[in-house]
Amino acid sequence: MTFSRGALIAAWLLLPGIPRAATACHDSPGYYTDVDGDAVHRPVCATTHQAGETAICNDGSHSFSHHHVGTCSHHGGVAEWE
Repeated sequence: MTFSRGALIAAWLLLPGIPRAATACHDSPGYYTDVDGDAVHRPVCATTHQAGETAICNDGSHSFSHHHVGTCSHHGGVAEWE
């Protein structure tokens, strides 16, 4: 049985417990404007749940993104959706 490189990478990304390359948590101070024109707080480093967070990124930062697309894109991807 042969698998394409893309299929192998996709399977690896879905494996639980495999460490992903992610930078150390870094705050992104301020806000950004999302596709709906709303001001959204940039991800922050935290060790506890933050009011309004929607995801925890692979680098440990907490995201407040209103949409799944692009969430944690500069933080190693999404580790967990809230």
